[in-house]
Amino acid sequence: MKTSDLFVKALENEGVQYIFGIPGEENLDFLDSLRDSPIELILTRHEQAAGFMAATYGRLTGKPGVCLSTLGPGATNFVTAAAYAQLGGMPMIMLGGQKPIRKSKQGRFQIVDVVTLMKPVTKYSEQVLDGNNVPAMVREAFRVTMDERPGAAYIELPEDIAEEDTDASVFEVAGHRRPDANEQSIVAAVEMIRQAKMPLLLIGAGANRKRTSESLVQLIDQSGLYFFNTQMGKGVVDERHERFIGTAALSDNDFLHCAINRSDLIINVGHDVIEKPPFFMEKGGKKVIHVNFDAANIDDVYFPQLNVVGDIAGSVSRITDKLGKLDQDFSFFARVRDDVDSHLTRYFKDTRFPMLPQSLVSMLRDHLDAKDIITLDNGVYKLWFARNYECYESNTLLLDNALATMGAGLPSAMAAKQLKPDSKVISVNGDGGFLMNSQELETAVRMGLDLVVIILNDGAYGMIKWKQEGVGFKNYGLDFTNPDLVQYANSFGAIGHRAESYEDFEKILNTSLNSKGVHVIDLPIDYSLNHSILNVLLKESACIV
Repeated sequence: MKTSDLFVKALENEGVQYIFGIPGEENLDFLDSLRDSPIELILTRHEQAAGFMAATYGRLTGKPGVCLSTLGPGATNFVTAAAYAQLGGMPMIMLGGQKPIRKSKQGRFQIVDVVTLMKPVTKYSEQVLDGNNVPAMVREAFRVTMDERPGAAYIELPEDIAEEDTDASVFEVAGHRRPDANEQSIVAAVEMIRQAKMPLLLIGAGANRKRTSESLVQLIDQSGLYFFNTQMGKGVVDERHERFIGTAALSDNDFLHCAINRSDLIINVGHDVIEKPPFFMEKGGKKVIHVNFDAANIDDVYFPQLNVVGDIAGSVSRITDKLGKLDQDFSFFARVRDDVDSHLTRYFKDTRFPMLPQSLVSMLRDHLDAKDIITLDNGVYKLWFARNYECYESNTLLLDNALATMGAGLPSAMAAKQLKPDSKVISVNGDGGFLMNSQELETAVRMGLDLVVIILNDGAYGMIKWKQEGVGFKNYGLDFTNPDLVQYANSFGAIGHRAESYEDFEKILNTSLNSKGVHVIDLPIDYSLNHSILNVLLKESACIV
């Protein structure tokens, strides 16, 4: 068979369902081999969006999402998506094309050393030099991307190699069990928790695995520990739990930091320094137990006193078995929980218009079930969703607190809806981030997705304006004008709406969530309280309990 046929069979062997992307002439053999495959090609309008969709597939399934591009500019458009997956711990494989490598008739036209370019933002980046190597390379790329910590891989298939004959065959897919932590570290962790006066549990993105979620619930219920999470750890344990304190959307001085600052021991499960820190360590201050697949990377604000390295779910279960019920007095944490709740819900039913992000969060929570999904692009509204939106299940608020790139919100929602057709999916975007990949409205319509896209319209890069004002600078250089977003949506075959009051938005939202098609809602947003709440919190201690 041709090498391209073998490549497709190797992908089928790995269970690939979809390939997102844009082929070029260098991919024509591969494209022809894909034509008779059960793998579905989903054609996007930009390679970056294809990468975001593939990364989201990996985030939701634990198996690598796959995306495709041609050489040169097509492949370089993958770089941001590669970094998104790599920093966010999402398994993803990018497939790229290349000119013939044995004999070229076009000199260096469009040729960039993409393999080298990708190495800093992937776990694996290689070019296929011989068709017989394809089975091993595909198997290794899948293994590496899924191995903890998950990330991205890039495989480049030159067009002359793609058309060569090969008699190689695919490799058997073999799994492996992650090693358990050693007994001494488990015993040491249990002793540290027992000796602490006010231990507190932190849940990070690395704990977002089904077995780990179940283990953490057992630990919390049996021990009586109170817990909080990072932005990418939301929903690992149901946030309606009576011992949930809140989400660390800020690194310091938020209301929940009253509990963090009083704690003398943080049991940090699944967090690493790639995600914005949920708290700062100081020498001579609180101690930290790092429970993760790998030992902690040490920096100025994170230097744990104990590493429990191994399968997280196994480590948590073994700690639970030895720990038993704790007898520390956690009444202060209970008061912090109630205080946090009173502050976060303060503007939930505020009906002013343009709408407050807090009341938007509340309305969306009221209209969605536990399994329904919100995806966020990046902007200051992400802080309000992270702090204020209760997640009842994991991966129901998809935000990026690692690369924190703009432009990912809509493609991420499209992939989520493709994978979870029975869940309602809402994409929340700032007007800046939305227009970075708004062309994918056509893709969403073509795919027949039922999707709600909310555009928070303030005519500016609001996050940077908030930062600009927070450091005392005058606003400058961050305002822009938008097209008529309703007509813009309609031109792609979506259904555009413009909200003109709080009550009007709720009616539009309800209609959109219960109707077929892609619904785009232009929603004016009021960020005026960002400064009076968030900047004050960052500058002053919020602890009043």
